[in-house]
Amino acid sequence: MFKPEFISLLRESAGEKYAEITLEALTKEPSTSVRLNPSKLKECPFDGAERIPWSPYGYILKERPVFTLDPLFHAGAYYVQESSAMMVGELFRQVTKDIEGHLNVLDLCAAPGGKTTDIAASLRERLGDSFSLIANEPVKNRYSILKGNVETWGDKRVGVVSKDPSAFGSEPMFDVIVTDVPCSGEGMFRKDPRALQEWTPDLPSFCAARSRRILADIWPTLREGGILIYSTCTFNHLENDDTVEWTARELGADVIGPEELPPSIRTKNGFLMLPGLVPGEGQYAAALRKHGEGAVLRRFPVNAVIDSAEDGPMVNVDRATALKYLHGDAIKLPDDAPRGPVTISFQGLSLGPAKNLGTRCNNLYPKGKRIKMDV
Repeated sequence: MFKPEFISLLRESAGEKYAEITLEALTKEPSTSVRLNPSKLKECPFDGAERIPWSPYGYILKERPVFTLDPLFHAGAYYVQESSAMMVGELFRQVTKDIEGHLNVLDLCAAPGGKTTDIAASLRERLGDSFSLIANEPVKNRYSILKGNVETWGDKRVGVVSKDPSAFGSEPMFDVIVTDVPCSGEGMFRKDPRALQEWTPDLPSFCAARSRRILADIWPTLREGGILIYSTCTFNHLENDDTVEWTARELGADVIGPEELPPSIRTKNGFLMLPGLVPGEGQYAAALRKHGEGAVLRRFPVNAVIDSAEDGPMVNVDRATALKYLHGDAIKLPDDAPRGPVTISFQGLSLGPAKNLGTRCNNLYPKGKRIKMDV
């Protein structure tokens, strides 16, 4: 099942003991987890869910529901995110907790939006409106997914762009840059059979070289004294510790971070989560502080994807009506509902616009976002 070169590199990177635990875990079914949007939901809506210790908003579910048929999912009340990936948000919280004032943050390789929304929630709770978060995705077809997820999340201090890292220029703009770089995807083996099939012995070295190009391109935009968080969903030292060491040496930075980030393994330069030791798929993350003490423009403009215009008064509907609305079907609102433009909501959370004519209601939910399956 696993190529001998992968097994050898895993043992070299994680040690014999942890490698065997990981290989066994990769033959089992993956877990399902969600992370709440604290601006919209305070309690987990799924029975029997278990808290994730390294995320204040994360839960592992007993079974995977049909998220498409949950209006709360479409309202951005939670984000479906692999539990190990939430470690990046926890590292972000720990290494930025003492930075005061307005923060300019870039999530460089952001699609589909899990880490963006996690970081946005952390910044929102700690700083209110005193932050600007740019989520970037250079791959065009992934950019549309990112834009949709950020729009659903609903934080007006988050903007979305699509640029190659080299296109950001050479001026310091950001206090913090998060780089969840494209990688060899060893942490996707259990969820995506293609990742296992496409892995080759040369792929980790290729990905490490690409990561270093990305880091070198974006490095000038990080202010002196700024923080870079580097992460991958892979296990090998070529893409992980070795690349962090290269960044510190060649670009000029010090590796920083807590002594421990349980339940991850402390590696030479970062933290590694492995299947079998955690219920998730695995993640690596490390933090570096750029040499120097420079300042950055404290207010970075954000062209948020959230429309600030009100669509009209909210009209709360039941689950069946909400699903019909999300499907694009005609719906009938209560007789006392306001006429004209309204916002359809479920459990007090906005779903989207409509126009209530009284006898009928024009469904204005965007066609590209509508549920395709039967409701």
